[in-house]
Amino acid sequence: MQRATSPTDVDDPEYFHKVVDCQWACPAHTPVPEYIRLIAQRRFTDAYMLNWESNVFPGILGRVCDRPCEPACRRGRIEEKPVAICRLKRVAADYRDDISDRLPEIPKEGNGKRVALLGAGPASLTVARDLLPLGYACTLFDKDPKAGGLMRTNIPSFRLPENVLDEEVYRIVDFGVEPRFGEEVTSLKAILDDDYDAVFVGTGAPKGKDLNIEGRRECSDNIQIGISFLTSVAFGHVDTIGERVVVIGGGNTAMDCCRTALRIGGKDVRVTVRSPRKDMKASDWEIEEAEQEGIPIYDNHSPKAFVRENGKFKGVLFEVMRAEYDEDGKRTLVSTGEEVLFECDDVLMAIGQDNAFDWIERDLGVEFESWGMPLVDKTTMMSTLPGVFFGGDSAWGPENIIVAVAHGHQAAISIDLHCRGEDLVQSRPAPGHSLISQKMGIHEWAYENDYASTGRVDVPHEDLAKSLKDLKVEVELGYDDQLAFDEAERCLNCDVQTVFTGPLCIECDACMDICPIDCINFIENAAEPELRQNLRVPALNTDQALYVSPPLKTGRIMAKDEDMCVHCGLCAERCPTGAWDMQKFTYVKTQAAKPCQVNLDAYVQWSKAG
Repeated sequence: MQRATSPTDVDDPEYFHKVVDCQWACPAHTPVPEYIRLIAQRRFTDAYMLNWESNVFPGILGRVCDRPCEPACRRGRIEEKPVAICRLKRVAADYRDDISDRLPEIPKEGNGKRVALLGAGPASLTVARDLLPLGYACTLFDKDPKAGGLMRTNIPSFRLPENVLDEEVYRIVDFGVEPRFGEEVTSLKAILDDDYDAVFVGTGAPKGKDLNIEGRRECSDNIQIGISFLTSVAFGHVDTIGERVVVIGGGNTAMDCCRTALRIGGKDVRVTVRSPRKDMKASDWEIEEAEQEGIPIYDNHSPKAFVRENGKFKGVLFEVMRAEYDEDGKRTLVSTGEEVLFECDDVLMAIGQDNAFDWIERDLGVEFESWGMPLVDKTTMMSTLPGVFFGGDSAWGPENIIVAVAHGHQAAISIDLHCRGEDLVQSRPAPGHSLISQKMGIHEWAYENDYASTGRVDVPHEDLAKSLKDLKVEVELGYDDQLAFDEAERCLNCDVQTVFTGPLCIECDACMDICPIDCINFIENAAEPELRQNLRVPALNTDQALYVSPPLKTGRIMAKDEDMCVHCGLCAERCPTGAWDMQKFTYVKTQAAKPCQVNLDAYVQWSKAG
């Protein structure tokens, strides 16, 4: 006999954390609903600082984040598009006041500990930001002449203006980092021999993948690796390209390559992808931006050969494929027998990136997997050599900026514990959290809970004719304060939870009757799979929990599908006994340096104070 579903433990902070889908999906666990409310109140500086302490680069990420929060957004389940969380983050950066008096103080006297940070990308910069206020001396190495890593070398300035990048990157450098830019690290042993107390490897995935097909060597003068091309453009080494350009690849780098080529001389620029369109790795919005600029995407085209004719480069020969799927959905690409030649002047290959660790000697104690990646603990970020930590793309392969930031926070905690001689797991700080009622009156709450069906506000764009003429003209103009307010109002306040107190319930079913999406149920308990099917609207998304009460007076239970709830508060307003309450849940992932989370800590305290 299957056991009944156990009552929900709402004292477990991870339960309601997961219900706040956007924050749960964010690798840095940024308190999204709170900063959106601050933007709606036009408290832009407060919203910026809440972001800065969590994700470190609000102005950058407000433009180029991969937005894992948005597919998770609850608004996207009831309407076509989610809240524009990423672009609202940019609003906080664009409209904030001066924040110099709100930044952490750096001690004049250090703690005597030295940390080497290899690679000046987002992961290493986050580690520096978290450790410098604790008195650590941080040395930042990078082969490029300026800090920023992939944010500078791989993201075009028409998406991320240089002044925005410089401001947020050099804010950290100016905290007191020892810069060693233009200095490539060629030996980990040499770094270790310099008596650093800890080393963080944040060198990214700097090696672009190549294609070993017919004609590759003979046509090399007309073929460039995508990330190398973008780096050359970023530093002004390349400012032109042929009129006919073929980009091979279907990820975000390919989208950046094709759009960049269009701005430096390309007239006939096209993208080719081996897979079907729906399997492209590029973000939907990146694909849309490329197509809005007139760049066609040819899917199911597999490169077969680079072609020369009469001693000159002619183009790329493709084999046209079709996708076949088995019963488990596994895809196989099968040739249709058709071939097509795309004549062009230049080819940009953006088919993926690899790590490059040939500079790490294999006799130091850093162990590697069979495919060349270091063995890294997923909690502590430490390698098999104590004191050597990895993060960002260096840890487990190519990801994105916000993942690198999350890795940096965790690595900084571990480095601090390591240098203080404490256990990296047992001494790890727990997150801060609170759950506080928002009740101000019988039918009044301390937050705006009116639900309205409103479509997503479009972000204004620069005129296409102007933006395509200049590589440095930013394409997206961002929201003004009124558009930001309109978009912020779409947030459903998923951090304000419906909290049920069983002993107060008289089972009148009033809450069930008024619920606009039928997510509340008074029902006989059963094993969870059966219980999910027995609800008035079956709870099909097993990634989100059921809220299950202990047995009520009649023996029934209350079961609510957290996946469907829109946090409107009507159940609490209708309940005659106060069995339902709306309570604001706050969750803050603790960092190494308390000076770097003053506003985040205050956010928890404000909530506790009601």
